[in-house]
Amino acid sequence: MRRDDDCNHPHPTDGQIPYPLRSSKKLPLTSANDPLVSLNDGAHTGTTLPKPRRKQRMKPRDIDELASWLSERDFGILGSVAEHQFLTVHQVEALHFGDLAPTSGGRIARRTLARLREYRLLGTLKRRIGGVKSGSAGLVHYLDTAGDQLLNKRSAQQGRRRSRDPSTRFLSHRLAIADAHVALAQSHRQQSLELVECVVEPISWRRFLGIGAVRLTLKTDLYIETAVPPGNELVHGWFVEIDLGTEGIQTLLKKCHDYEAYRRTGIEQEQGGFPLVIWSMTHADPLTAERRRRDLGKAIDRDHSLAPKLFRIVAPDQLIPLLMSGGAV
Repeated sequence: MRRDDDCNHPHPTDGQIPYPLRSSKKLPLTSANDPLVSLNDGAHTGTTLPKPRRKQRMKPRDIDELASWLSERDFGILGSVAEHQFLTVHQVEALHFGDLAPTSGGRIARRTLARLREYRLLGTLKRRIGGVKSGSAGLVHYLDTAGDQLLNKRSAQQGRRRSRDPSTRFLSHRLAIADAHVALAQSHRQQSLELVECVVEPISWRRFLGIGAVRLTLKTDLYIETAVPPGNELVHGWFVEIDLGTEGIQTLLKKCHDYEAYRRTGIEQEQGGFPLVIWSMTHADPLTAERRRRDLGKAIDRDHSLAPKLFRIVAPDQLIPLLMSGGAV
């Protein structure tokens, strides 16, 4: 469907092969959709923000004052970290400082992150990507006390999330989702494609009624909408699943059945067609990764309750080329 609301496009007859979609809701505040911000380090020239008290929760007036000192880019960084739960220094740099030269962009990104950590807007995990020898580049950031208050308008004692010690498996998956987002944002910046919308779980999840009016949730990792070439009025929707080789093929096949159950509701088709489902699959061992991609494809082909045309199975570095091709195989 075209981007303007007045243009009609026929719905697919079988609902299996997705048609271009129109985004029916306002774009979320994601790093890819947020305009690339000014080329300073986020603080106003000639100003220094006084240090907040470390031992006590910041008072609301302190939070309000702190907010007045933050730049648009500072808020963008906080929003991205909240969206993904965890982001590395490299990922923040790629999402918010990508228009700068690599040397200056990295330096300003590290300085900005240090300032946000200083005022407890961001915190870092004890573990580092690449170990202690990686230095500040290995830091993994999460939304800290003041950052949580600032974005959610609630005190530290009213349900603030304390996901500060994630399992290695959980953290690896969240960072892999962020890597996919980074690749999309960089392609958008390079004008290889237009990233119209990018929504990360759990905001990307779909809730629907199954057989017997059972309430079900399709827990998709990413939902994106793209236009190729940039500016094209036809927009394609995609569900993206990230697999790091930690789940059995039968578990992945069950997730495919979840997509099929959701497809049969017709909810997405009301907006123009059901998005293609992309499996981005990798593993520490490249041969194992290739075998798993092949095994999932064969399992889908053998399952007569699934429509093979609905799914695409790729390595992570094949994600962008697939999107640029419109899903062609």
